[in-house]
Amino acid sequence: MSDSDVRPLVAGNWKMHGLKAGLDQALKVRDAVSAAGFAAPVDVMICPPATLVMVLGELAGGGRLLVGGQDCHTAAQGAHTGDVSAEMLKDAGATAVIVGHSERRADHGEMDRHVRDKAAAANRAGLSAIVCIGETAGQRAADLTLDVVRRQLENSVPDGATAANTIIAYEPVWAIGTGLTPTADDVETVHGAIRVALVQRFGEDGARMRILYGGSVKPDNARELMSIDNVNGALVGGASLKADDFLRIVGAYGT
Repeated sequence: MSDSDVRPLVAGNWKMHGLKAGLDQALKVRDAVSAAGFAAPVDVMICPPATLVMVLGELAGGGRLLVGGQDCHTAAQGAHTGDVSAEMLKDAGATAVIVGHSERRADHGEMDRHVRDKAAAANRAGLSAIVCIGETAGQRAADLTLDVVRRQLENSVPDGATAANTIIAYEPVWAIGTGLTPTADDVETVHGAIRVALVQRFGEDGARMRILYGGSVKPDNARELMSIDNVNGALVGGASLKADDFLRIVGAYGT
């Protein structure tokens, strides 16, 4: 199977940004990807904060703009004040949820086993899990990038993962929000190693799983990054907050 057989995804992670008044940017994206002339072979998603998932889900109306969550609890319900379950996100209109983002790992002490259980919970609820992996600056300097990525991949992705319910997002932690990006060769090497590991573990499903690149993706570097082998889209942070910038990244796929 070639890369061209894997439908790409460009997903915007709004992180802890966004009020109802700022949804005009999401609506601009919705209208652009829903327009009759939009024929690019790419899925487009926005993952707003939990307070806006239902609102955006209703505004998206089951159209071409997909909606995702940024995290979920492992349980379907229970005495977990402040948490949101995968089932709740599904009920609110989400089709996917990010799990294991480096900021969750750093800020909340999440480990691979927690990420795996959250990914399994997402799948249980009928959501795709966007499983994030990536190395820190120190690990990169110690030439441990591939070791770290392979370990996180092995321990963060549940055994029941399929191409339909699991997306991998490689986000070099040192590049997130810094304006720095790895070289194209670096990205190709890491994504290639991820693909090999996925195929070895999941066979044909591993060959079809989408592998997104994240880490200072911007309009001016998107086309180069999206053209690299085994890069099947992007997980976009800050640039997804402005519709024009986000749509230019989507435009790497020919819009």
